[in-house]
Amino acid sequence: MNDLSEQIERRWATLVRYAPYPLLALSLALAIPLAQAIGTTDRLPLLAALAVVAAAAHWWCVSRRWGAPLDDWLGRTYVIVRTVFAFVLSWLNPFFCIYASIGYYDASVYLRRRGTWAVLLVTAVTMAGSQAGGWPPKSVGQAAAFAGLFVLNAGLVCLFTVMSHNETELAEERSSTISELERTNARLEQAMRENAALQEALVARAREAGRHEERERLAAEIHDTIAQGLAGIVTQLQAADDAYDDAAAAAHRKRAAELARASLDEARRSVHALAPAALDHLDVLEAVRARAHEWSAETGVPAELVVTGEPEPLSPDTEAVVLRVVQESLTNVGRHAQASRVGVTLSYAEGEIVLDVRDDGHGFDLAAPRQGSDGAHGFGIDGMRRRALRAGGALVVESEPGGGTAVSLRVPSGVR
Repeated sequence: MNDLSEQIERRWATLVRYAPYPLLALSLALAIPLAQAIGTTDRLPLLAALAVVAAAAHWWCVSRRWGAPLDDWLGRTYVIVRTVFAFVLSWLNPFFCIYASIGYYDASVYLRRRGTWAVLLVTAVTMAGSQAGGWPPKSVGQAAAFAGLFVLNAGLVCLFTVMSHNETELAEERSSTISELERTNARLEQAMRENAALQEALVARAREAGRHEERERLAAEIHDTIAQGLAGIVTQLQAADDAYDDAAAAAHRKRAAELARASLDEARRSVHALAPAALDHLDVLEAVRARAHEWSAETGVPAELVVTGEPEPLSPDTEAVVLRVVQESLTNVGRHAQASRVGVTLSYAEGEIVLDVRDDGHGFDLAAPRQGSDGAHGFGIDGMRRRALRAGGALVVESEPGGGTAVSLRVPSGVR
């Protein structure tokens, strides 16, 4: 309930509790000086006594027990007797219709709807008779005036009572709506708190997933840079030990030193999440061609690059994925396949690029656990798949024992 409603309730309670006293006083104040004019001088003592009785009855039945429910048997009896009493007072002196008018305002406090209508109509009769000149009517004209005034009073009573009831029902509907809105707001606040908790949980999970993804990225970077570089260095040093002359051994050792420096650069760039060093000065096509040429020089296995479609610009992330997959695929061929020939194909299509790396080596069983040459679980294929997924693409590996291996990468160009 707002402040205005509380103020109206307080004023209405004051009217019900105290209004009969001043109305009785006003009725008596007008009846005494005008008694001679209307011929009721002999009734003044009786009127004064009855006014005191009416005031005492109101105090006993209403004022002294204010705060308790007034629509009990005592309250109902009081308002019925008071209505009849007001009619009698108005019969004795028409100015007491002023006191009788209180029935218009507080009947609903004591009675239910049907009883309220009865009190209102009796009050209308009292008011109409007093307004017509008093009771009983002394002529046909006065009786006609009473009838017209009664119709007017009764009509106004009906109109304002219906309006009051409608306002009450509307107020109750509004109160019910407000209560429902408050309950809805409470549910919404609860839902918002739950959503906030869920959001915090989702953020925590996303943060944990980000940390996991970052660990995977770093693992892939280390595998594609340091691990591959070290494997190449080991290969070149073994080749130097197996060389038949000093010149060939020196060439292998020189190549091992170059791989060590390149691996160091790649490790530093991986720590800072930068693109492969080869992409600093070359586009992905030239970087793939250079890597295939270097790999052939390292392994002695010919690697042929074929390009289809019209080359188009790629995003840095896409270029890095393509080059890393080429590097890892060629490294796997050199370490495991014992192939005599490798084919690398770059196919440019609208909005995407397709990379295929095929060899005629021993192949392997895709269902069997993959292990590196040192017996550890192989990381390369899983790492390539994760790189492809992060770039919005997919990687497919096809192989069978004795049938060679094909690695196919399909990834969006990443350029809008």
